[in-house]
Amino acid sequence: MPLTTRAPGKVNLCLLVGAPRADGLHPLVSVVQPTDLADEVSLEPADFDEVICPGVDGPNLALRALEEFRFATDWEITGLKLTITKRIPVAAGMAGGSSDAAAALRLAAQASGFAIPPDLPMRLGADVKVMIDAERALMTGAGEHVEPLPAPKPRLIVVPLDAALTAGEVYKAFDEHFTPRTPQELEQAAARIRETGEFEPVNDLEGPARKLCPAIDPALEALRAHGVRHPMVSGSGPTVFGFSDDPDVVARLHAAGYPRAVAA
Repeated sequence: MPLTTRAPGKVNLCLLVGAPRADGLHPLVSVVQPTDLADEVSLEPADFDEVICPGVDGPNLALRALEEFRFATDWEITGLKLTITKRIPVAAGMAGGSSDAAAALRLAAQASGFAIPPDLPMRLGADVKVMIDAERALMTGAGEHVEPLPAPKPRLIVVPLDAALTAGEVYKAFDEHFTPRTPQELEQAAARIRETGEFEPVNDLEGPARKLCPAIDPALEALRAHGVRHPMVSGSGPTVFGFSDDPDVVARLHAAGYPRAVAA
């Protein structure tokens, strides 16, 4: 029988970005919130390594995660079949691929009896690291520092768009056209979140994402028009989201031309 787990998407309730470090990575302060919108990931023994992810072509970070786990732990197994049922949009700023990789690591640890090597998630990416536990968390540094936060569960309204953005192109636009946070600003914001749990619902990547993807602005306006609070871009976009307890808002957004809107 295969082992199966959920791989939740995430939104960034707050994302502050500094200038690139010497290693090219951007320092940041972010509050990450997992969503109810999730992929399903299954793992089972096989005669050879295989990933099945209908509708998604190209390299798969979850398969790379399994390969690196096996190498790091010396897990002796002939092959592994990884099946991913996608519900999180691809290249949408919701860390779907990273969450799938984190889920694959959790399943590999369960199947093998080996612990996940502490440095492995970050080698795969900051979003993989934060999605290992898939709980609300504060990310600092370049994402290598993850601290759990108290986890009130807001009712999120998430609107995936029929567009795609890569983090690389959004960060490039940020570096070229926007002002980064100073180290002092980042330190003060992180300290405030740790001490009080309070933060501004701001995403410093929203400006460059809007610049690159014209579909974002009308989607944000649609959220405002239907009473959704604090509409903003998630991560590097183009997915937008906000907060609402209105049980009918998703249906109204569907009628307004956003059929992929979900409560999450």
